[in-house]
Amino acid sequence: MPRRHAPRRGSLGYSPRKRAKSPRACIRNWPEYEGEEPTLLGFMGYKAGMTHVFVQEERDYSPWSGQEIMRAATIIDLPPVVVAGIRGYKLTSYGFESLGECWASDFNPDLNRLLTLPKETDAEKSLKQFEENVLSKVDVLRAFAHTQPRLVGGVPQKKPDLSEIALGYSSIEEGFEFAKELLGKEVHARDVFKEGQQIDVLGVTKGKGFQGPVKRWGIKKLQHKSRKAVRAVGCIGPWTPTRVMWTVPRAGQMGFHQRTEYNKVILKLGEKGEEITPLGGFVRYGLIKGEYMMVDGSIPCPPRRLVFIRYAIRPKNIETKPNITYISVESKQGD
Repeated sequence: MPRRHAPRRGSLGYSPRKRAKSPRACIRNWPEYEGEEPTLLGFMGYKAGMTHVFVQEERDYSPWSGQEIMRAATIIDLPPVVVAGIRGYKLTSYGFESLGECWASDFNPDLNRLLTLPKETDAEKSLKQFEENVLSKVDVLRAFAHTQPRLVGGVPQKKPDLSEIALGYSSIEEGFEFAKELLGKEVHARDVFKEGQQIDVLGVTKGKGFQGPVKRWGIKKLQHKSRKAVRAVGCIGPWTPTRVMWTVPRAGQMGFHQRTEYNKVILKLGEKGEEITPLGGFVRYGLIKGEYMMVDGSIPCPPRRLVFIRYAIRPKNIETKPNITYISVESKQGD
């Protein structure tokens, strides 16, 4: 008889399924910037919910080229972020070493909930010292930016989220001048991204706690007369090697993993949230008061959780501005 084909269920591409340290994703790599004008390479926002849109398919190789197709879309609430500081790094054989930093003079009062801020700071003096003593040794410049959750309608949070965001520039001097202009000011999403651009979205998935192999890996239950257990694997490994291999489905953490969605397309960047907010608001989020981003497809996190958006680290050579013909704003409260 031919051998029974029974492929293993559960993707190993997402292993190890380790619990994230924080509900905030951590960006470990930044893309190389090839643009002409200096800019921030990332942004922060809060997932509001999903909807569906109709777009005109303009890609020639698509079987639906020239037709109107329906696409799922994710709405991200994007209040402006505030650049609070600048830090310079030197690349050593052990990684990046911090050489110095400078901070703005005026801080958002809510930032005291996160950091112990100095009572008095002189931004001009610290910038001058940084430029004279540190800038010539710096290999990488990054900006400290924090969110403003009080401007978000669906997030019951007052403490801002602070993160480093890489800067895109052609020279260190150009990047420093650009960062000086942003220090202490608000930055909007429309100043960083544009419609039709490819981006990477980083988030932490919904947590499901400690689960068994049936739910975690999708294995088949054993018969009811099975010895010891029904919701377990029949054999955890051979005599040789004398260990349980990492490919064996085992119980453990399910969900609350950091994930990255590559090459998502920005369908729309808007400033009036009521344009896409359904009647009664998004489920488990509410109303969008200000700026927002509509992304093609889904992103890996539940509503109200912080997501990071960065320039695509491995973009495809396809970039067309989407032509949206219809956006659904139907209420989903009854679903």
